Parts: sequence; structure tokens; C-alpha cells
Amino acid sequence: MMSTRKSTFAVLVIYVASLLLVAVPAQAQIPTAAVSITCQPAEIKVDVKPGSTLVGFTTCTATNPTAYIEKIALSVTSDGLAAAAPGDIYVGGNSEEDFQVVVRAQPFMTMQARSLVVQGSVQEISGLPPANVATSGASMIVSITQFALLQVEAVEPFVQLMPKTDKDFEFKVYNLGNQYDFMKVGISENSREDLEDAGFNINIPISKVNVEPMVAPAKVRIQVRTPKTQGWTDAYHTLDFYAESDFSCKNGGCDRESQMITIYVRGIYLPGFEIIPALSMVALAAAVAGRRFINAEDEEEEWREAAPGL
Repeated sequence: MMSTRKSTFAVLVIYVASLLLVAVPAQAQIPTAAVSITCQPAEIKVDVKPGSTLVGFTTCTATNPTAYIEKIALSVTSDGLAAAAPGDIYVGGNSEEDFQVVVRAQPFMTMQARSLVVQGSVQEISGLPPANVATSGASMIVSITQFALLQVEAVEPFVQLMPKTDKDFEFKVYNLGNQYDFMKVGISENSREDLEDAGFNINIPISKVNVEPMVAPAKVRIQVRTPKTQGWTDAYHTLDFYAESDFSCKNGGCDRESQMITIYVRGIYLPGFEIIPALSMVALAAAVAGRRFINAEDEEEEWREAAPGL
């Protein structure tokens, strides 16, 4: 009886050992999941000026270093910006797959930098859940780029002045861009030459102002003295004021806005009358008086002919 039990026990031991010998290599064959996520460019520039697309993108690569096909779930964290990317992709063994990540900004956003993180996680390997957690991520910067946009306004678009009169003309310069911008201000070359040839004296106290975006405008004054003598007639002159974005000039093209004003300089007047209208009235009166005198002489001659005895 004891011999039978020993034999049975020995058989069980051999059976269990054989199972262990089979199980160990089987366990060693379970694949380990792995993934790597990289993205280029690492800085995504987004243009938000009027008329732009408001979007930027980067190309990411998911690499599978294992010998088995993997299903990789993707997620994007975009720091308050709208973003789009595939929900998941399949990558073959020892292969890689590219995918795009697109971000969208709001129009007129202030120039700034936001963070963007793309995360990949292995969900399946050879169609089965992985035995381990395999994730990888890439971090990037979304740069909202600066743009220039300005507007100019004249406080007094039309002014009537006497000769040899000092006047400060005020202009408002608005920065409608998305960052501080230096604005070069002045009078166009042709306008200044015409005014100085006509006898004007012009002084521009400042040539550049730093204007905060999307708030109150900067006020610019142009000091003008009208000609010392104007003559017998009135004259109209134009002053062409401009403001120019310093940022735009440094980045491919100068953004300039102009505002033209009219300066009406009065001529010399007789008391209560303008000289030309007054002379015209005198000439008209003389003509009427002469006509009446001629008519009176004609009437007297006709009367004498009708009464020859007188």
C-alpha cells in the first residue's frame, strides 16, 4: 500500500514539474508594450491678424519598438486652445506612423505663449490588452504671433485761421494690434514741402510714440504757424499726417495710416467786406449809375425834340 502511494506521489511530482517547465517559457513569451511620441516643430506659430486662418499645426511620430502591432490611444492638452488630433492609431512592429495635431486660436488674441502636450498610450498589442502600462508624451509651445494694425484720427479735420497764427493740431493714434508697438509719426514729405513753400512753419515735438494695444489712443500734436502774409485772397492748404508701425517695418512691410486735414487761411479784408466782393459791388454801382445818366440824357433830348420852341 505504501509503495503504491509513493508511486502516485512521484507521478504527481513529475507532472507538476513538467507543467512548470512548460509554463516558464510560455510566460517568457508574453510581449512587453512600448511606444515613443515625438513632434516637430516643437514651437507652433499661430497668426491671429484679420484675415488669417487662426490655425497652426505640428507633425508627430508614434514609434513602436516591439515586434507586434500596437493600438495607441492619443490625447492632446492644449491650455485653453481648441485642438484636434486622431483618437488612436495602429503602428506595426518595429515601425512608426505620423499624425498631425492642429490648434486653433481666437482672432485678435494678445501675443503670448501657450503649452501643448501630446500623449500616447498603448491600448492593445497584437489585439490583446498589454501586460504593462506603456505611455509616451511630447511637450510643445504654441506661440500667438504679433501683428500690426493701426488707425489715425484728426481731432479737427477742418480749421479756419488768420495769417501769422499759431495752432496745435491734435491727432489720435490707435494701436489695433495685439502687442505694444512703436508708432513713427509725422507729416508726409510732399505735404510738408508744399506747406513750407507757402510760408508755414511746422514743428513736430515727437517722432515716435509707444502705443498700448486695444486701449486709449496716443495723442500727437503738430505745431503750425500760418504764413506771415496771405495776400488779398483766401487760400486752402492740406496737412497730411501719418502714423507708421515700427513692428511692421521690421517684419516685411510698413503698415501706415494717414489722415488729411484742411487749413483755410483768410486773406486781407476791408472793414466788414471782402476786398474782391467789395470791388465788384463798386463796379456794379458805377455801371448802374452810368446807365441811368445816359438814359436821362436820352430822355431830355427826346423831350426837346417834341417841344422845339422851348
